[in-house]
Amino acid sequence: MSVLGVESVVFGVADVAEHARFWTDFGLPVESVSAGEAVFRLASGSRVIILPHGDSRLPSPDPFAGDGVKETVWGVDTAANLERLAASLARDVPVTCDADGTVHCMCPDGQPIALRVWEKRPVVSEASPVNTPANFPRFNQHRIWRHKAIPKTINHVVFFSPDYVASFEFYERHLGFRYTDHSKGTGIFARADGTFEHHSIFWVNCDLPIAPDHFKFMHIAFGMDDIDEVMLGANIMEKKGWKNTSMNSSGGISRHRISSAIYYYCDIPGKSGEAEYHADTDYLDDNWVPRAWDFRFGSLLWANNAPPIFRGDNIPWDMTFDADRASFEPFRKVGKGKGPISDDLARLTEADEHAL
Repeated sequence: MSVLGVESVVFGVADVAEHARFWTDFGLPVESVSAGEAVFRLASGSRVIILPHGDSRLPSPDPFAGDGVKETVWGVDTAANLERLAASLARDVPVTCDADGTVHCMCPDGQPIALRVWEKRPVVSEASPVNTPANFPRFNQHRIWRHKAIPKTINHVVFFSPDYVASFEFYERHLGFRYTDHSKGTGIFARADGTFEHHSIFWVNCDLPIAPDHFKFMHIAFGMDDIDEVMLGANIMEKKGWKNTSMNSSGGISRHRISSAIYYYCDIPGKSGEAEYHADTDYLDDNWVPRAWDFRFGSLLWANNAPPIFRGDNIPWDMTFDADRASFEPFRKVGKGKGPISDDLARLTEADEHAL
């Protein structure tokens, strides 16, 4: 075990107050809010840090224009492992170290990351057993009634990458991330070795028509106790005026096929990307066998307003086990050339983006 998950995400934004209001309404526990900074700390100890553009604590140069996550800080279990990971990174990229021991570098795809020793907190979590017509473990018991959504963990972050295969392989080579699944032509899911969530990070292919042609933040997912909390959070955010414009075409709450998670996205202010309520995901260990999926089959949605390309009526079963990573080869970049994408991927539009 080395990397325990996301210790912090650091946003650079134009309006700190507006972002602080969003994350407070979203349910993140407030640690501190001022004119020049907002910090939220979850039950696991993970933090969301909001800083204004130009703040000296943000990476320089700025990895992309506009608001969004400018640095991902990965938590490491011990000082010895932090030193080992920093030495590995230094073989490929320049590495710096702060006075507090935090290590910083820029990945080859343009993503700024940091590593620091982190004492991840155990999370107290509770969900009611689920009754079915044939099996009712919640016998003579009332279901837990929730009054607000309280995200407890940062489950994963998602970024656009100009070479998503190479991005994963950099993380694997230097940070020990595990390959979990490949949505062919769309992106790779990977898990930090000290976590069990299906994925800690997902890289989306910049060659897709809906993607920018450079590294950029896409979304961040927060772990919730159950579907009740996801529904409650969605309703609260809608009531408070935070719209879900990026997902209207997909009907809002749905379930991912690849990771099994129930999810709901909210637009972060400043066109920053999306915040995701995330529950009932798959949990994995090193016995997991990675899989490769046709992107339509893997992204199949239950939502009634899903774009036609993601509706399941005529999508054939297309999943193979991929321990040998044969699925990577057609999507490796050669020089500056683009990797191949299918005709279906080429027809993607913005309305399809978050179904991926």
